[in-house]
Amino acid sequence: QVDVVESGGGLVQPGGSLRLSCVASGRTASLSSMGWYRQAPGKQREAVATIPTTSTGSINYADSVKGRFTISRDSAKNTVYLQMNNLKPEDTALYYCNAVGTVYGSGAAVIPYDYNTWGQGTQVTVSA
Repeated sequence: QVDVVESGGGLVQPGGSLRLSCVASGRTASLSSMGWYRQAPGKQREAVATIPTTSTGSINYADSVKGRFTISRDSAKNTVYLQMNNLKPEDTALYYCNAVGTVYGSGAAVIPYDYNTWGQGTQVTVSA
């Protein structure tokens, strides 16, 4: 399967910037998309941005981060980045990396299966 590890979180002042990184390992050729989600205390986990691994899909952003956040991918390094600019206190949350894909069997003896993998999260705190 595919595993993901996040890094890059920290404490930043309002208006500042951070870049999060997510490194995927394992059967990375099976990936269909990767993305970032976040969850603040007392709130539901929400999608921030997603990016497909092929050109057939589209990049999606949450309305609350459009124009401020940018998701990108380095296919050679199996890494997805989230560049966060003009950060606001309401952006404070635990940010999770997500990986989605399908493993296809090579032969009739193997049944294809879908997976949805989450990292452990990296904390982003925006405070003056």
